[in-house]
Amino acid sequence: MSQHDVTITNKAVRLAVRDHGGEGPPVLLLHGLGGTLDAWREVAPALTGAHRVISMDLRGHGLSGDGPWDWDTALGDIETVIDHLGLDAPAIVGHSLGGMLALLWAARHPECPAIVNLDGLRSAENDPENYPGMEAAELERELAGLKAAFDAQEAAMAQPLPPEQVPLVPPRAVGADGRLRPGPELLAAVRYAPHFRDAIPSLMDLRCPALIVLATQDPPGMPGGELTAALRRGVRRDLAPVTAARPDIRVVELAAGHNMVDEKPGDVAALINEFL
Repeated sequence: MSQHDVTITNKAVRLAVRDHGGEGPPVLLLHGLGGTLDAWREVAPALTGAHRVISMDLRGHGLSGDGPWDWDTALGDIETVIDHLGLDAPAIVGHSLGGMLALLWAARHPECPAIVNLDGLRSAENDPENYPGMEAAELERELAGLKAAFDAQEAAMAQPLPPEQVPLVPPRAVGADGRLRPGPELLAAVRYAPHFRDAIPSLMDLRCPALIVLATQDPPGMPGGELTAALRRGVRRDLAPVTAARPDIRVVELAAGHNMVDEKPGDVAALINEFL
């Protein structure tokens, strides 16, 4: 089967989907916040030897339509795609926000055979207790700087891109109004959602095996250093009792930044293939 794009309608929201082809058990790929299905352009072909591979633009992203964001509606979109294509209990692979959706999907769908969560356990902007080992005053300064950076990003998303920047952005990520997608409303809805800030508690609700892939390097262009190192320490700290209680949850670390799907597509695909 060759790759082809389709559009599926879930009530009032159109959903842009790419069928990458392949033979075998189905796998659905979910991108991160601010991404599109093009994020999987190098990973998906490496999975089609053993799987039928599907990717989709989440609502408010790429060529999918706009609609109110909450976890239930996003999960409903996933169900619409699965039902429309007759995928019959696919494994779910998600990066960042997509990985958080994979956790919720698997908790609610005991037929799900497995999930892969690619660095989708905690948002960078988090509660102070999730940055262990940092001195309080330094942590307060770093978190204030991170909040300012995200506030500025959210404000910029409300404005059309400057003409000189349009050629630098993937066309799929720009709406007809010239603004980057998703819009500030969706960003705000996701940014402060408890599950986006901390998805680790939901691991204990899983009903299937899971592979968790953690990034070990700072994301390019974002504040890093001690703040992100402390965030990684907190994730490892809180994963330890989970994996002790759940041997079917496997954790590996990858020498890449948060955008590991783009930075190390070959390594990511190899991890997915080996686990599934």
